[in-house]
Amino acid sequence: MKGQHWISLGSLALALVAAQQPAFAQSSDTGGGEVREDRRDIRGDRRDLLGDRRDFRQDVRSGAGPGQLAKDRRDIGQDRRDLRKDHRDLRHDRQDRREDRRDLQHDVAGRRGHGR
Repeated sequence: MKGQHWISLGSLALALVAAQQPAFAQSSDTGGGEVREDRRDIRGDRRDLLGDRRDFRQDVRSGAGPGQLAKDRRDIGQDRRDLRKDHRDLRHDRQDRREDRRDLQHDVAGRRGHGR
């Protein structure tokens, strides 16, 4: 009876581990999600920058005061800084992906030569 108990417990544990494998595979991030997120951020920053530039031009045409124009300029400056930061993040994430790919290629090449 004790032997059957351990076999049942072992098969239950194995089933639970096997059921988790697809979840582990789906949650592993190869870096593509980070790049997509950076691109989405860049698109959003560009939209913000265009909107703030449009607001600035409209305020200039309508004769807005210097305080409003200064605020519009600050908003445009912040949008430019955000855009530069997101471009920098994108370059960094792409570089990380290239390095990860090189490491993987190196590991695979090492395994091929190891069996000889």
